[in-house]
Amino acid sequence: MYTYGELLDDVNYLSRYGVETGAIGSSAYGRIIPYVKIGAGKHSVMVTAAIHAREHVSALFAVRQMYKLFAAPPECGVYFVPIVNPDGNVLVSEGAAAFGSDSDRLLALNGGNEDFSLWKANAAGVDLNVNFNARWGEGAQNVRTAGSENYIGAKPFSEPETVALAEFTRKIKPVLTLSYHAKGREIYYEFGQSGERLRRDRAVAEYAVSLTGYRLIEGTRGSAGGYKDWCVQELKIPSLTIELVSDNFSHPLPDESIYEDFARAPLLPVQLCDFMKENGYVQ
Repeated sequence: MYTYGELLDDVNYLSRYGVETGAIGSSAYGRIIPYVKIGAGKHSVMVTAAIHAREHVSALFAVRQMYKLFAAPPECGVYFVPIVNPDGNVLVSEGAAAFGSDSDRLLALNGGNEDFSLWKANAAGVDLNVNFNARWGEGAQNVRTAGSENYIGAKPFSEPETVALAEFTRKIKPVLTLSYHAKGREIYYEFGQSGERLRRDRAVAEYAVSLTGYRLIEGTRGSAGGYKDWCVQELKIPSLTIELVSDNFSHPLPDESIYEDFARAPLLPVQLCDFMKENGYVQ
């Protein structure tokens, strides 16, 4: 699996070649949340991945795109946050022992199971992708107690990871955000838009479908409180949740599960940014 330690190595490597790198903030356990910016220009795209701990292949997908764009920098700025949930990634890769005195608490949250390969939440047991202030707590699968998935947290933005991501997104003012998840090969774009915004966002999503071959999902399927939801509601920009990986694979997902997906759309963030410029969705 692609690990947080490997991401730090990749970020350090790119920084030595003059690529802009930094941190959007830190996790609950003090791990920095790195970002990498590739390309330059008037418009920016935000790419996030691995907000769910077990979806580490989405981080690998994002990093492969980073290196592809590094080889030929685009005329738009693409900000990558490949692992939004570093504590969760470490929990999946190293187990509860990596959290010292908190290991017993984590084991209890995991039903006593030492295998955390299916864990989605952060190390506080909060599912970060239901912790944003966008109809928070209204999701069909939301739960009110800490655990491996679906726990909304004590309040919106209760977690340092979601606060950091929201603040960084506001700072860079992207024209589009892409959130990589796994799995299902589906693209979600709706969260209460109407009129011209809905037409614009559907057009962007349909273009993403044409590039990836994925299935376009209408509606929200009962989700709420996600990063995509918050971007649509608060920033009023197109924001896509992109579920990578064929359903032929099962969790825990092997690295090779994203190889075909990457071959389909290695330049996806740039192609979508160009599409928005060509169609007058950004000035």
